[in-house]
Amino acid sequence: MKAHDGMYIDGAWRPADGRDTIDVVNPADEQVIGRVPAGNALDVDTAVRAARAALPGWAATPPAERAARLAALRDVLVERKDEIAETVTAELGSPPKLSQAVHAAVPIAVAGSYAELAATYAFEEKLGTSVVHHEPVGVVGAITPWNYPLHQIVAKVAPALAAGCTIVLKPAEDTPLVAQLFAEAVHEAGVPAGVFNLVTGLGPVAGQALAEHPGVDLVSFTGSTAVGRRIGATAGAAVKRVALELGGKSANVILPSADLARAVNVGVANVMSNSGQTCSAWTRMLVHRDQYDEAVSLAAEAAAKYGDRIGPVVNAKQRDRVRGYIDKGVAEGARLVAGGPEAPREQGYFVSPTVFADVTDEMTIAQEEIFGPVLSILRYEDEDDALRIANGTVYGLAGAVWAGDEAEAVAFARRMDTGQVDINGGRFNPLAPFGGYKQSGVGRELGAHGLAEYLQTKSLQF
Repeated sequence: MKAHDGMYIDGAWRPADGRDTIDVVNPADEQVIGRVPAGNALDVDTAVRAARAALPGWAATPPAERAARLAALRDVLVERKDEIAETVTAELGSPPKLSQAVHAAVPIAVAGSYAELAATYAFEEKLGTSVVHHEPVGVVGAITPWNYPLHQIVAKVAPALAAGCTIVLKPAEDTPLVAQLFAEAVHEAGVPAGVFNLVTGLGPVAGQALAEHPGVDLVSFTGSTAVGRRIGATAGAAVKRVALELGGKSANVILPSADLARAVNVGVANVMSNSGQTCSAWTRMLVHRDQYDEAVSLAAEAAAKYGDRIGPVVNAKQRDRVRGYIDKGVAEGARLVAGGPEAPREQGYFVSPTVFADVTDEMTIAQEEIFGPVLSILRYEDEDDALRIANGTVYGLAGAVWAGDEAEAVAFARRMDTGQVDINGGRFNPLAPFGGYKQSGVGRELGAHGLAEYLQTKSLQF
């Protein structure tokens, strides 16, 4: 893997302030594949100053020209999609097919959607005797996670660019190489110097410095709820805007009229995808008591097929955390029907695809985000009981409902306290808003709603 030994700031690769570095490890074989600078507060300050200097010019750039730069960025990402996929496979451990189909393809689609939206969005509107003007919020501090490293970058950077904001990006320390590749793509696309800046580093150092910097007008963070709380508190003290996409414990509700086999098989696939490292994964499967035993059998059979098909989790700490949750599930009385805490391979940070039956809603594995390939199956008595269980966590990010009649599924979904619900296996839509209720976050990403997060509103009265 290629790695830059500097930061991308003000349109060029510049030496970091300090000499500290971060090793990038391939989680499949535990080998070091790259090394990047561990940026500090001075690096962040330099990047923020560059972003502030570039802000007036980029904010004044006509939306059509911003759209053209985004279209050029999309085109560069298309040209480099194989390199993107290979990089994500190396630093995240994602299987090559998933890296191509999701980690490379989805960011390209999202970048394209914002190229189109920037050219058509109504940045100004007439309301009676007033003109309402939507203008960029300013400098954005974007802090992204490792689980979908390029998608999360594009989901923040593309709408910020479309809005006329300038950006400082601090990517996850586990997956910085694809962020460097993205910076190269931004440069190649002709985005002006200072509009996009990249600082690699550790969260408690570079990430905290970015969140606290007085020159940052909005912090967009994706990650754990615990860190999101700290960022929210810091931003609140400075009366600074935040967009927070945090944890999830999504319910997959299978109503009695549904095609049970399809709902279970798709539900298991959803949980195992990306080795379970998906904040919106349907990690709680809710099944009516009369169909419960059949669903458990189907899920165990489906999970067994994923033994050699999923990659590792991202690092040793995450592997140990997931195995700890599996041990806790057993200790609290859940029944293992697939997988378990034992290491499936001698090398690499692998976790066995795991399914628990006889899970009750007060168990730890039914309440806390595990972030690994672990499914809990819960039984319910009737629809009201299913709704109680589905809404019975502190999270509300995503979910699913299956029913023989679409209207029945939609009626149930409308009562769920969550930001996005898939109906009978609904497909990903890059234009639909994504974000959470309750402790799953504040704000929305993707589409016009995602663009609005990076705009502020001015009313001109006549």
